[in-house]
Amino acid sequence: MNDLKSCCVLVTPTSFGQNDPQLRTALESTVGRVIYNPTAQPLSSAALRDLLPGCHGWIAGLDTIDAAALAAADQLQVIARYGAGVDRVDLEAARVRGIVVTNTPNANAVAVAELTVGLMIALARSLPAANAATRSGQWPRLSGVGIEAKTVGLLGFGAIGRQVARRLQGFDCRVVAHDPWADSAFAQAHAVTLLSLEEVVSQADFLSLHLPALPTTRGLVDSTLLAKMKAGAFLINTARGELVDEAALAAALASGRLRGAALDAFSSEPPAPHNPLLALPNVIATPHTGAHTDGATNAMGWGALQECLAVLRGDPPAHRVA
Repeated sequence: MNDLKSCCVLVTPTSFGQNDPQLRTALESTVGRVIYNPTAQPLSSAALRDLLPGCHGWIAGLDTIDAAALAAADQLQVIARYGAGVDRVDLEAARVRGIVVTNTPNANAVAVAELTVGLMIALARSLPAANAATRSGQWPRLSGVGIEAKTVGLLGFGAIGRQVARRLQGFDCRVVAHDPWADSAFAQAHAVTLLSLEEVVSQADFLSLHLPALPTTRGLVDSTLLAKMKAGAFLINTARGELVDEAALAAALASGRLRGAALDAFSSEPPAPHNPLLALPNVIATPHTGAHTDGATNAMGWGALQECLAVLRGDPPAHRVA
């Protein structure tokens, strides 16, 4: 049993406690010292090397948690991810150093699903263009695409994909999904047809990504996959930017083969100003904001806090990843 008052905890998600100040109060009153992210962005490996020495616990955001950063973690016992994804954590380096890694599964599923459906509607109805035109004094007659009777394809049918499917039930569209570990009972109960990857890609009018960034999924959406999509289809990515070959996507959008894309994640975040996707009028870009609602940040915050303190006390965490 560790004395928590002797512990130092690093907190790098910038939204931690933003909607519920009690999160910071609870942490600060429990441990001896708290270090908060001094910037407004996820931290690089180099920045982390300056902050990690002396820290026993870490509530971690979308930072670059590689072996070089962890080499500076001389007393670290736990990395409690604020969110579900651990693709930015070098799990092997953490294991070698005896650092427990946890996450908060399902905490942000509803928030990301809501954004996914919102981006789908924004793409279908050209809402950013309509807003900009109206504000500039124009009154255009824009032709939109309805979701009703269209096919929505979900690549990934985990917690977020399932929440998207639930929210689409009222749109009278056809929902198809691919996931090697899909919950077939849930799919049947929510009128989702499980198909192969190729079938989902070729049939979808709206293709939405809900996959983790793994060696098998990185660059999955490349020129070959894009060529298999329906002409005039839309792509939505609220998962990870690493899933998409951005140059190939930009070419498909510029050629008109795809009608539009909505991207909440990029391979490099924030994306470089010269990223060709940002120059295309048929792209909606948002700053990895899927999990940033009051409910999601609170759930992730309390979940990560509980996991971090559990490990520091010597208790087993509820959601250990490594």
